[in-house]
Amino acid sequence: MAKRSGSADLPLHGGRVPKWLGERMTRLGGVITEAIVLHYGRDEFLKRMAHPFWFQSFGAVMGMDWHSSGITTSVIGALKRGLVPRASELGIHVCGGRGAQSRKTPSELLAIGGRVGFDAERLVTTSRLVAKIDSAALQDGFDLYLHGFIVTDDGKWVVVQQGMNGDQRQARRYHWLSENLESFFDSPHAAIEGTSQGVIVNLADRRAQQSRKGQIDLLENMGPDRIVREAMAIRRAERVVEAVPEQLSLPHLIMPSHHDVREKDVHMSRLRAALASAADRGPKDFQDLLLTPGVGARTVEALAMVAEVVHGAPCRFSDPGRFSLAHGGKDRHPFPVPIRVYDETIKVMKSAVSKGKLGHTEELEALRRLDEQARRLEHYVTGPDLKEIVAGEFRRSSSFAGRSVFGWELPGEPEVSE
Repeated sequence: MAKRSGSADLPLHGGRVPKWLGERMTRLGGVITEAIVLHYGRDEFLKRMAHPFWFQSFGAVMGMDWHSSGITTSVIGALKRGLVPRASELGIHVCGGRGAQSRKTPSELLAIGGRVGFDAERLVTTSRLVAKIDSAALQDGFDLYLHGFIVTDDGKWVVVQQGMNGDQRQARRYHWLSENLESFFDSPHAAIEGTSQGVIVNLADRRAQQSRKGQIDLLENMGPDRIVREAMAIRRAERVVEAVPEQLSLPHLIMPSHHDVREKDVHMSRLRAALASAADRGPKDFQDLLLTPGVGARTVEALAMVAEVVHGAPCRFSDPGRFSLAHGGKDRHPFPVPIRVYDETIKVMKSAVSKGKLGHTEELEALRRLDEQARRLEHYVTGPDLKEIVAGEFRRSSSFAGRSVFGWELPGEPEVSE
């Protein structure tokens, strides 16, 4: 049985991903996916995508707003663009998206099924059923506006879809995973992300089996007209109804409304360990990279966090804000996106994966050692606090070609605070 793995608050954010960032997210998202598949296989990539904490961290390491609902749209979009040229090699396909793109999911699945041979009609039914359950059977105050369907050549899949509550300015993300899924109507979600909105009607829960049966019996024995009359009579009489039993308790990741990354949002010992690992392993494993003046050492720090996204265990992604320290954020939170560092990260990852596919794994192993070293150091390493780290990034931002939706960073630009 697929299990739920957590929940989270996602503040709604407006705006669009600028082209300069979207193109880089496409390249970095694609090469990170390749690295995961190369190390752990396609099934593991699907499991990662079904994990809400990892998904949020994945978006944060790519420079998106670390806490917002926009990560869902941007990650699905980046993967859809980035995996197309790799589809035949990886056997992974991304369908759907936001708004009108979501309605193209059936035709996209049929086209892919015609090429690779999986049962596309069954998957089209699955896509529609998953969307209907989260929009009708699960009535939690959020209206679906995004449906992403990721499928492999052998017909395994993960669904990531999102609804919004405009009045509350919040979003809720739903994760589904085909592995071990026995029924669509017995708590099938791998995860539901979002804050509680009061009593939730969840007819996809196993405890709602009697309710589902009772609704069918009502329609068969009473008819819709009589049901309406009875409901109106109940409302007029203001009868007190028994409360719905509590939903299953889930681990809860609360993404705060504040835009800036604060120390309480970051597991500081892990951040310091990543920085210390980069300082120690960098000169040993990335000598050629470090010949790039003023950029190489900082790039190794970003690579340490990318390496954790590739290799880290699920328990390590409870603080997505930490991963925004790799490449900043498009809105200058925690600092502007360091374009030179970002491009170096893509270059190193692309080189490592390309050589790894040919059997030359030295660069891939160097990245793995970064992650292993960080985990060894995190229990005793010390270092600066988050404000000092962020202030340093702002001071160096122009030398790293720092950029945000507000433009390029100039020398001496002030740090943002909220």
